[in-house]
Amino acid sequence: MQITSEDKDSGGRYLGHIEGVSEAAEMTFSRASPTLIIIDHTQVPDAMRGKGVGQALAEHAVAQAREGGWKIIPLCPFMKAQMDRHPDWNDVRKS
Repeated sequence: MQITSEDKDSGGRYLGHIEGVSEAAEMTFSRASPTLIIIDHTQVPDAMRGKGVGQALAEHAVAQAREGGWKIIPLCPFMKAQMDRHPDWNDVRKS
């Protein structure tokens, strides 16, 4: 799986690609400040379900937050559930 990023001043998205699947999975975020993002949506196409793509996007978001020194507000229900399951991600979670 390959994950790419598209960034703009106000936010962006992470895209998950699997060879042989034309659609991409997507996790979108808004930038609330230079040190805070709000993850607001995750979409995984049916052809990718059950392959860990959503989890990989969540892990990527956490890694990016750690690398960039910012916090995440998990507004998206999927991302919130993932962060609830991973207390080791609390270092990047903004409550």
